[in-house]
Amino acid sequence: MHETAVAQSIVETILVEAKKIDKKPIRAKISCGQFNALNDEVMEFAFDVASQDTACKGMKLEIHHVPLRANCKKCQNEFEFDIYSGSCPTCGNSEIEFVPDAPLLLEEIEFEDEDS
Repeated sequence: MHETAVAQSIVETILVEAKKIDKKPIRAKISCGQFNALNDEVMEFAFDVASQDTACKGMKLEIHHVPLRANCKKCQNEFEFDIYSGSCPTCGNSEIEFVPDAPLLLEEIEFEDEDS
């Protein structure tokens, strides 16, 4: 279950950034590709556990899954890969090459406004 390690790392990163600006974090957005996929429910649980007793407790975590992309070796079309089809939607060729998958990223951290 790599979600636990990911959650701990995200919490640590958010805490470092929160300390720099002396504000409470309230929301974070992460993204991941299909080969770096996370189970949303497990990730949310792991994040809740990792954030206990920290400034991150109660934060909203948004998880965005970036679709896997592929290139057709015949027509060079780049497309969103559909595991149920497995072929190029333009020419039907099944000889494809995957584009590098999106990495796991902490994209955004939102902090409380000073007026809050």
